[in-house]
Amino acid sequence: MRYAGLILWALALSDAAAAQQVDLGSRPILTIAPTLKNGEYVWAPELSTEGPALAIVNLETQRLILFRNGVPIAASTVSSGKTGHETPTGVFTILQKREEHYSKTYNNAPMPNMQRLTWKGIALHAGNLPGYPASHGCIRLPTKFSSLLFGATSLGMTVVITSLPATPAAAAAPDLATERAPAPSQPLVNAAYEWRPERAKGDAIASVVVSAADQRAIVLRDGVVIGSAPARVKGDLQGGLAYVLRSWDETGQHWLKLQFSGPGGSMEVAKSEGERFETPTMFRHAVATVLRPGSVVVVTPQSLKAGDTGKAQTVIEND
Repeated sequence: MRYAGLILWALALSDAAAAQQVDLGSRPILTIAPTLKNGEYVWAPELSTEGPALAIVNLETQRLILFRNGVPIAASTVSSGKTGHETPTGVFTILQKREEHYSKTYNNAPMPNMQRLTWKGIALHAGNLPGYPASHGCIRLPTKFSSLLFGATSLGMTVVITSLPATPAAAAAPDLATERAPAPSQPLVNAAYEWRPERAKGDAIASVVVSAADQRAIVLRDGVVIGSAPARVKGDLQGGLAYVLRSWDETGQHWLKLQFSGPGGSMEVAKSEGERFETPTMFRHAVATVLRPGSVVVVTPQSLKAGDTGKAQTVIEND
């Protein structure tokens, strides 16, 4: 079976041989990304050499955009899950990385540069890109790009998968949003919340997802929910927002607001931006204890209960 897997590995590399890097020139990455042909990618890490990274995968456009320190530094075409094996949308973290990996479920199918996003088997990896969704749920990448991405990511890094162009979506189990949010007139300062950081031990980067529809915030670490609380967002969401914690010094936290479409990349967030979010005071303090540079806050107008469009399936096993 391993011999068959090696043959499939060679075929995968052969299928991706036509993939090529596109010269960026003077064009912004977010401008060139929609024009990439199947198998093409752009890689420009020199645009931002240090800082926290965040990957955005758009199932609608079949594109991946990599941000570092809020600046887009790479983009690639992808192939996601086909009908019946749809890739789930949501906010994930990289749980495991293996340069050489094989699927026990699918005849030792090769998954070079595998980066696991769920313990049920959804991952980023190199593979054939036919120009449309064709996988069993994973996100296939051009081989060379998958290698570059593998070298630029770290365990615990956030990956957002969305099915709406330029809009982060949040996947969560239905029970994450079952509690009824307080009435609009009821202050949230002393509202009840849940905080269980012991569910995910270690020093992995924590991320926060805020649903305006559910008026609820959840905190994720290592793909595990460690906190949940009622939350309200003031002002226009513009289809969805994302913030990345760039640094934290004696003057306080420094956040960048990410822009997923158009010619821009990101902009530094004023401290007054935090006033848009209303949550229990003690919950906010608890969240601050698990945040560190690289943490991401995704704000979506969508319901958490409607976030997971993919079917439960195993693509790569937890071995």
